[in-house]
Amino acid sequence: MKKNGTLFKQFIFAAILLTGLLGPQYSYGQLKTDDGDDNDQPAQAPKPVPVKYPKVVGYLSFIIPVVTMDKNTTTTNFTTATSIGFPVGVNILYSDRFGFSYEFTPTIKSQNSMSKTSNLLFDPGPMFRFDHGFTFIPRLAFETSGRYGVTPVFNQIIKRTKFVNYFVAASVPVRFGNQEAASIGGNIQFGFIFN
Repeated sequence: MKKNGTLFKQFIFAAILLTGLLGPQYSYGQLKTDDGDDNDQPAQAPKPVPVKYPKVVGYLSFIIPVVTMDKNTTTTNFTTATSIGFPVGVNILYSDRFGFSYEFTPTIKSQNSMSKTSNLLFDPGPMFRFDHGFTFIPRLAFETSGRYGVTPVFNQIIKRTKFVNYFVAASVPVRFGNQEAASIGGNIQFGFIFN
């Protein structure tokens, strides 16, 4: 039994050693050029593959309505109630500069030790894409609460990875209707886009 245990340990050690010796050749820093020259110089990182359009990507996020103002009152989140929205959507990218976004946002409101889904927002809009991950999205807005309007969104990608891109966005919702005064607000949103 002791001999089998020693053999197993040797096998594990050999597997780790073999992985350590073979693994580095697959990392970008250790790639060699394929030009036949064995000069031990690392190759350049592979060039990114051009994106084929149209491209469809989905995203998940959460949004915090910071403040809402109308002619009568100013309401801030986290004072008498807490509201958090969970936008999910699909972006159809037509080029490096333009796309269209379809977004649904259910909102959960917590007040007086009770919580409930208080609203569902549908806000589609065109995407104007700029350099360095910045996007401007002027959205239309239709709420199940009876309100409607527009929501300009200023979106910035803050980190890119192979599978997802993380973003932060600021939005300025303007709402009308449902026998209430017109309002304007300020929101902040965090989320990730699937690549």
